Amino acid sequence: MHRRSFLSLSAAILLSAPAFAQQSGLPADVAKNIDDVIAMRMAALKLPGMTVAIGVEGQIRYSKAFGMADLENGVPVKTTTVFRTASIAKTMTATAVMQLVEAGKIDLDAPIQKYCPAFPEKPWPITARLLLSHQSGIRHYDKPGESAGTEHFYAIADSLRLFKDDALKHEPGTRFTYSTYAYSVLGCAIEGASGMPYVQYLQEKVWAPAGMTRTMQDNHFAIIPDRARGYVQLDPQTAASLPAAARTQVRAGELYNAPLHDTSMKVPGGGLVSTAEDLVRFIFAYQKGALLKPETREGMWARGKTKDGKETAYGLGWNVATMPNRNWKQVLHTGGQAGTSTVLCYWPEKNLIIAVMTNRSGGPTTRAANEIAEIVLPSLP
Repeated sequence: MHRRSFLSLSAAILLSAPAFAQQSGLPADVAKNIDDVIAMRMAALKLPGMTVAIGVEGQIRYSKAFGMADLENGVPVKTTTVFRTASIAKTMTATAVMQLVEAGKIDLDAPIQKYCPAFPEKPWPITARLLLSHQSGIRHYDKPGESAGTEHFYAIADSLRLFKDDALKHEPGTRFTYSTYAYSVLGCAIEGASGMPYVQYLQEKVWAPAGMTRTMQDNHFAIIPDRARGYVQLDPQTAASLPAAARTQVRAGELYNAPLHDTSMKVPGGGLVSTAEDLVRFIFAYQKGALLKPETREGMWARGKTKDGKETAYGLGWNVATMPNRNWKQVLHTGGQAGTSTVLCYWPEKNLIIAVMTNRSGGPTTRAANEIAEIVLPSLP
C-alpha cells in the first residue's frame, strides 16, 4: 500500500477509536454527547489528536484524549500529552506581568525600557499596558515565513532582534494591532523587573502555584516526554501553488508533518507547551486568587479602549467576548501555529472552563468549545 494511503487509513481508524485516557464527573449522557461531538469534528476535519478538559466548581469534571499524538509511530494521545499552546502563552505572560505590578516592580504606564533596556525607544512612549492590550504599534508577522521561524534563540533579549528596530505600525494607543512580538518585549520586562529568567519566573510564580505540572517551554532541543507531534492538512490553495514536481508528491486534504518551527523566537507570546488539564487548572488558580488579587483579575478581563474611547475585544492578555447566541461573558484565548490549534475558554457567570488542544494547524477549537459548552451548561445547577 502506498505510504500516503496507509497513513490516511490509519488516521481514519484511529480517529474512530475511543478515548485513550479519560475521566468524567459529568452525567453519562452529557459525557457521551461531548464524545460524539468530538468524534464528529475529528473525523470531518482529519484532526490527528485532541484533548479536552472541562472544569466546573473547582474540579475537573471531564478530561479525555482522542486520536494520535504521533501518526508515524502509532502513539496515542493521553491526557498527559503536551501540545503547543501557541498564543495561550500570552495569558501566562500577562499574569506574570500583573503579579509584578501588584508587587510594585512594574508600573503599567512607565516606559517599557525601564524594565527592558534591550528594546529601543520609539517616537512615542510604549508601556506595559499598551503591550498587554495590543495597542503598542509593534508589528506582528510581516515577512513571508516569519510566523514559523527556524532560528534558535537562547535568550528573549536576543530574539528582539527580529523586530526591535522596525518602525511602529501606528502611534501607540490609537489602534488595536495584534502582535506576538509585543509579548516578547513583555517577557524581557519580566526578566528585568524580577531579576529571574522568564521561564524560571513562570515556573515558580505561575505554574507551580496553579498546579500546572505539565506546562513548560517548547524547547526544540529538549526531550519532553509525551510531546505531541504536529501536523498540517494541505489545503487546495496551497497545493495548487506548489511547484509541479511537488504537486506529484502530495494531495490536497491529506495530513502531513507540520513544517519545522523553533518557537524560541517568541517564547512569551507563543513558545510554551501544556495540557488541557493544566490550562483548566490555570483558571482554577485565577478563581481562587492563587495568582492575582480579584480586582487585578477583573481588570484584565475588562475590554480595553483606545485613546479615542473606542472599545476593543481584548483586555490585558485575554480576549473578552460574548458567547454566540447567548448573553454570557466569555473570557478566552486562542492559539494557532505550526502543528497546533488551541483554545482556553471561561464563562465567569456559569463557572465553566473548557480547554481544547489539537496537534493540527487550523483546527476550529473555539467552535468546538462553544458546542461543548452548549451540551454541558444545561446539566449545571
